[in-house]
Amino acid sequence: MSQLGWIAGAGILLLFSAVSLYTANLLADCYRSPDPVTGKRNYSYMEAVKVTLGREGKTSIFARVHGHGVGLSAEDKVWRMFTAAGDIAFACMYAPVLFDIQDTLKSSPPESKVMKRASAMGVSVMTTFFVMCGCFGYAAFGDHAPENLLAGFGFHQTSWVIDLANFFIVVHLLCAYQLFTQPVFRVVETWARRRWPGSGFITSEYPISIYSKRLTTLNIFRLTWRTLFVVMVTMVALALPFFTDMIALMGSIGYWPIVVYFPVEMHIAQNKIPKRTARWAGLQLLSLLNLLISLAAASGAIQGLHKNLHTYKPFESKD
Repeated sequence: MSQLGWIAGAGILLLFSAVSLYTANLLADCYRSPDPVTGKRNYSYMEAVKVTLGREGKTSIFARVHGHGVGLSAEDKVWRMFTAAGDIAFACMYAPVLFDIQDTLKSSPPESKVMKRASAMGVSVMTTFFVMCGCFGYAAFGDHAPENLLAGFGFHQTSWVIDLANFFIVVHLLCAYQLFTQPVFRVVETWARRRWPGSGFITSEYPISIYSKRLTTLNIFRLTWRTLFVVMVTMVALALPFFTDMIALMGSIGYWPIVVYFPVEMHIAQNKIPKRTARWAGLQLLSLLNLLISLAAASGAIQGLHKNLHTYKPFESKD
């Protein structure tokens, strides 16, 4: 908010939230194909893309990106505005796990109908929370609002309020991390089972029981590789103190293709929307505008990373 100001900050946040909700509704209809109610289930995001668009859909994205460029000002304020847009984009990027959530729903009423209501509720709560954090932080600190809002209150001694807030953030991130890494886990584990189908280390499931009651199963490969993945990601995050710029870069890279491009293209293919019609043009315009915003956000994030590398110290937070 401090980079964008009252109007632009709130406006971009609401815009990203609205686009995310709209494309989430499009994506909910792609859980089953070709019909959103009676069609065959697609159990993952990539499966839906493959079934609906085929290989052409997965490769055409590179043709769309190739050749586009954005001429940007060198002013720090402009770069920071672009970076802030990338941060907001990352906050709205929950599309990869939408099918994982939708897969837990019963078929009656239709999963897509229930998922649309759930998305509306979730996005409303998320947007309200982010607007409150952004507005309160900007009202308190103005243009000098810190990247870590909880570290910017100026207390010289530890405050129990700040400690409690940080504790709740840890709880939130632990749950969110488990949810948002599921697509990564699924891809790696599916590939490993196909690559080494006869390996007991990869495929064997060992039951865990208490008082003869089976609670769950343990897979040694899953336990080992997921633990190593979490440790490696944590070490990389600790070594790189560019939290805001890294979040902006990941948001700018992932938002357009995952949240906008593929849902729009799958919606067009599933509903057989003719080219060069008003509806088709509107969807393509939506995709193009979000592509340009993502390119601008990526440029701002890269500029910020390049600038901060001059004072880079591993395992130290950026001032």
